[in-house]
Amino acid sequence: MPAGENQKLKMLVLMKILTEETDRDHGLSAQEILARLEQAGISADRKTLYRDLDALERWGQEIIREQTGRNVLYRLGGRLFELPELKLLVDAVQGSRFITERKSRELIRKLESLASVHEARHLHRQVLIAGRVKTMNESIYYNVDMLHEAIGAGKQVRFQYGQWNVRKKMELRRGGAWYQVSPWCLMWDDENYYLVAYDAQEHGIRHYRVDKMLHLSVTGLRREGKDLFRQFDAARYTRQVFGMFGGEVTRVRLEGRADMVGVLIDRFGKDIVVIPQGEDRFTATVDVAVSRPFVGWLVSLGEGIRVTAPDTLRALLKEEGERLRGEYGEQA
Repeated sequence: MPAGENQKLKMLVLMKILTEETDRDHGLSAQEILARLEQAGISADRKTLYRDLDALERWGQEIIREQTGRNVLYRLGGRLFELPELKLLVDAVQGSRFITERKSRELIRKLESLASVHEARHLHRQVLIAGRVKTMNESIYYNVDMLHEAIGAGKQVRFQYGQWNVRKKMELRRGGAWYQVSPWCLMWDDENYYLVAYDAQEHGIRHYRVDKMLHLSVTGLRREGKDLFRQFDAARYTRQVFGMFGGEVTRVRLEGRADMVGVLIDRFGKDIVVIPQGEDRFTATVDVAVSRPFVGWLVSLGEGIRVTAPDTLRALLKEEGERLRGEYGEQA
């Protein structure tokens, strides 16, 4: 490239040098900056460098000058993301089970590019201390984007739905039948992404694990279910649909020790109805979809909380207790 062409890139190269090599703890002297410009084939002197730094400030960049001994060090301040924020984002990417290992590495490399080379080393160390089971479905990354597109455009989506078999292979549910639903929102629960949608065939709201949605596409049909979703409360839906397993929403009355009330509040939120019963007992009412995971959760609480209504749930708990005794009781 001719020398004149390099000179036209001087401001961009200068900004790149400051972005990559300076931060709150690392600066460059004027001589060091001039040397790096020279390596890029750009000639400059101290006088023009000072003018260029002033121009960057007028453009809105924060250029910090710090006297260190006989030298003045220059560094870039006011970055879009501070190092603690980048660490938080790296942890979120690495800890997200729905993002594959390969895609995690790609995203983290892009996040590192937002920091200086010095700070990027700290982000790299953050990655090494995290070890999580990651999803094996690479398409989820693109499914999420496509679903946002469909929601924004108000269009229905079409997909096949999978499940794992004993050979650890993803097989199609319903013999490979296609699902067609109207998407309304994406939700995050128990480290998984879910699409919440209106199913016209079932005439109701359903949810689907995004990592199990296969061969997803956006149709040209307008989505339906507007009236149902007009009053939709995502937080309430998550509390009711326990563990994102479906079931009929039922009003459940519970009784328990006072020290167990926090367990219910952590699970269902502070809006649940709690009535103190003396100093050490309480009763509570929750609306929840009765499912096997919910029953298992109740069993795990032991004697601390018991169900007083409805009778159908009490019968289900009794049945579960008898099954466990039969499965794990003493052998004759």
